[in-house]
Amino acid sequence: MPGFENHTPADIKEVEMEDGQTAQPMPPQKKAAYRRFALVVFMIFAPIQVYIGWRLIPDLPVNLVFKVFGAMVVAISTVLIPYGTLASVFVKSQAVADRLVWAGSLTLGWFSSLLIFTLIRDIALLFVDGRNWVAESAVLALALSVLVTLIGFLNARRIAKVVNVDIPLDNLPLALEGFTIAQITDIHVGPTIKGQYVQGVVNRVNALNPDIIAITGDVVDGRVDQLAKDTAPLGKLDARYGVYLVTGNHEYYSGAEEWIDEFRRIGLQVLMNEHEVIRHNNTDIIVAGVNDYSAGKVIPAHKSDPDAAISGSPSDPPKILLAHQPRSADAAAKAGFDLQLSGHTHGGQFWPWNHFVRLQQPFTAGLRRLGHLWVYTSRGTGYWGPPKRFGAPSEITLIKLSKAS
Repeated sequence: MPGFENHTPADIKEVEMEDGQTAQPMPPQKKAAYRRFALVVFMIFAPIQVYIGWRLIPDLPVNLVFKVFGAMVVAISTVLIPYGTLASVFVKSQAVADRLVWAGSLTLGWFSSLLIFTLIRDIALLFVDGRNWVAESAVLALALSVLVTLIGFLNARRIAKVVNVDIPLDNLPLALEGFTIAQITDIHVGPTIKGQYVQGVVNRVNALNPDIIAITGDVVDGRVDQLAKDTAPLGKLDARYGVYLVTGNHEYYSGAEEWIDEFRRIGLQVLMNEHEVIRHNNTDIIVAGVNDYSAGKVIPAHKSDPDAAISGSPSDPPKILLAHQPRSADAAAKAGFDLQLSGHTHGGQFWPWNHFVRLQQPFTAGLRRLGHLWVYTSRGTGYWGPPKRFGAPSEITLIKLSKAS
């Protein structure tokens, strides 16, 4: 479920490469950590699955054969959700692992909605004559969960649409009026998002002809040796003043230092607590970037530091910060930035989890203000976990700067 990715252990996997060679085996302690994590997930979801089966299956207006089949689906899903979504850890063949991840992720998305509609049904039955609505409400809960999952799947798998956002800055010089930034974030290239999807994003971004392109983290879910061919299209991104990238938390699950080298190899400019001064129409604008908010817990030298990112820059030009998580905003405001571009939240990805993001982040999606600092939080260009977006569509954001009136 959205937000659950913050608790995923480091994504170091043992895989069989396409040429038949096997990547470096996972250290035993890492494999043990993944097994413990999968067991925890199983223990969380097993009682949820039992509750869903107990409340719905007996009330469905079908014969015993179909009820037994339903019980089998619940039992299989109880195992498939934790061990399917983490199949890349336990299965050597990457092709087989990817298919299991697809199955586990789709199941997780479906049962997430089925749980919500089962709860709503149980609450509703407290206030109506249950004898008249038991069967009908069970069918309705099941049907709605399938419908939401199908719509969410179609929304997730399409290439993100462009969202146009005008942001007024108090100190924007006239020469920078109309300066454009194309932002993409949270693509999550991995078992279910591959190179063809990435190429579609690249084509749509390049068609915007932006002044700069900002990639605000969580590009990958997997190691360089697994995914380099799928992230390669990002090297074809083209903007007048360059393509800038900052790390997200998932880069630190996937080998951040190796990915930073790979991003630079394909031509992306990685900003690690540093900045660039861009000259546009003989006028300066500063683009800075910080490492992920939690990066220092994995690599102490990568601790996120907005003050360091802006250190030594000219004081007068407008200052834009690329920061994966919206909760970097307090430090960004204190450091003197005018605009922060973030992602991470996915806008909640699908209902009703969008209502819970605020428990962990100050902003869920869209344009907000914190003192003098504008913060734009993208809903993300891909998805994480379940291939499902409902009520929180993906986006490619085209930001246009303007002078505040």
